[in-house]
Amino acid sequence: MQLLEFNPVSFAAFLGFLAVGAYILTLLPTTLKIVFPATTKSGIPKWLLKYRRWIGLLSFCLAVGHAYIYFKQRNFDLLDIKTYWFYFQGVSTLTIFTLLAITSNNWSMKKLKKNWKKLQQLTYLAMFLLTWHIWAIMAHHWTYLTPIGIVAMLIIIILFLHRQWIVQHQTKKRAAQ
Repeated sequence: MQLLEFNPVSFAAFLGFLAVGAYILTLLPTTLKIVFPATTKSGIPKWLLKYRRWIGLLSFCLAVGHAYIYFKQRNFDLLDIKTYWFYFQGVSTLTIFTLLAITSNNWSMKKLKKNWKKLQQLTYLAMFLLTWHIWAIMAHHWTYLTPIGIVAMLIIIILFLHRQWIVQHQTKKRAAQ
């Protein structure tokens, strides 16, 4: 079975893996605070929240490095629509990461006001696209990092969905009072 054959980890794949890890760290503060309230005593969510912007920018830079190396190695034809179709998830995720990176500053927050927060919500779409990207692109040439990346993304998605359920349940509870 080809899915269980592992290939050596390329530098580009390693950068992608590090980008995923940093990205997950940006998603954790609020999720930990809501799903695991006891973690607030440890100070971890507060620390992650304090450095979320920098961790997000690190994730973006790693993702750009990942994409750049793959584009250079594989000589993609940027004028061929098939390139975008096949790598739709990766290109879409990188586009979202680019928007988030460009607007991850105080000036953008002031200029965009309420729209800044709406724009930042795109990170949750990126979460699903990134999982799809890892699964679809790596399906036929897994490295040792692939299952770790997929499992990590699935765990963060499950925690995110559980967080959404908790928030919705609390909102309904407050409305009923």
